[in-house]
Amino acid sequence: MRDIMGMMGKVKEMQAKMEQMQAEIAALEVEGTSGGGLVTVKLNGKSEMIGVKVDPSLFKEDDVEILEDLIVAAHKDAKSKAETLAAEKTKALTAGLPIPPGFKMPF
Repeated sequence: MRDIMGMMGKVKEMQAKMEQMQAEIAALEVEGTSGGGLVTVKLNGKSEMIGVKVDPSLFKEDDVEILEDLIVAAHKDAKSKAETLAAEKTKALTAGLPIPPGFKMPF
């Protein structure tokens, strides 16, 4: 019976740590760039776009498609960075747990 109570305590502790980690990840802000810094996209930890900066030199009629591609590329860069940071935080929290390789947490 003591083992079950100890396990329940560890589960509650892990749950609290997971909630804290989720809040930390949600509060993250990352920037992705493309075109040598001509386009910058800022995302939060939930991969939601919260800002875009575009160099004024790209505001030419002929360059609309290039600008669109650069925004997409900057978004991919920022999203990749956010996912990497989230994975690092998750890995640190779940170290020592018997989680199968490649398992993604549901957040």
